[in-house]
Amino acid sequence: MSEEKMTKDPAAEDEQVNEAVDAQDAGEVNWEQEAAQWKAQAEEHQNRMLRAMADMDNLRRRVRKEQEDLAKYASLKIVEELLPVLDNFERALAADKESMTVESLLTGVNMVYRQMVQVFEKEGLTPIEAKGAPFDPHVHQAVMQTQDPEFDSGVVVAELQKGYMFKDRVVRPAMVQVNE
Repeated sequence: MSEEKMTKDPAAEDEQVNEAVDAQDAGEVNWEQEAAQWKAQAEEHQNRMLRAMADMDNLRRRVRKEQEDLAKYASLKIVEELLPVLDNFERALAADKESMTVESLLTGVNMVYRQMVQVFEKEGLTPIEAKGAPFDPHVHQAVMQTQDPEFDSGVVVAELQKGYMFKDRVVRPAMVQVNE
C-alpha cells in the first residue's frame, strides 16, 4: 500500500489539493456573500419596521389630536345656531325702554323662545311627556305624592320641572308629582 501511495504522481496530488482549496475558498466566498445578503436584507427589514412603527406613532398622535379637537369643538354647531337667538336677546335689551310695552316685550320673548326651541329640536333635544303618563323612573323624578281620584295609581299628576331627552339619552328627568 505504501508503494501505491508513493507511485502516485505528486503533481496530480498538488492539483487535487489546489482544487480542494479552491472549492473550499469558493464555499467561503459563497457563505460570506450569502451572509452579506442576509445582513443587508435584515437591515432593510429593520428599516421598514422602524418606518412602520414611526408611521404608527404618527397615526396615533394624529388620531388623538383629531379626537381632542373633535371634543373641543363638538358644541361649535349648536353655538353657531344659538348665535341668532343671542342676537335677538341683545336687540331686545338694546330696544328703547320707554316705547316698549309689556305686550311687545312678551311677544319678543315668545319669539326668541320659539327660535331657541327650534334650534334645540333640530339638534335632537325633545321634552319628556310627563303629565298623565305612567310614572317611569328612567325619565321621571318623583318629588311629591298626592291622592287624586281623577288619576290612577302611579300616574304623573303634575310636572314641576320639564325633563329633556337628547336623541335617546335622558339629559334631565322631569320632576313630577305622582298619584299614590
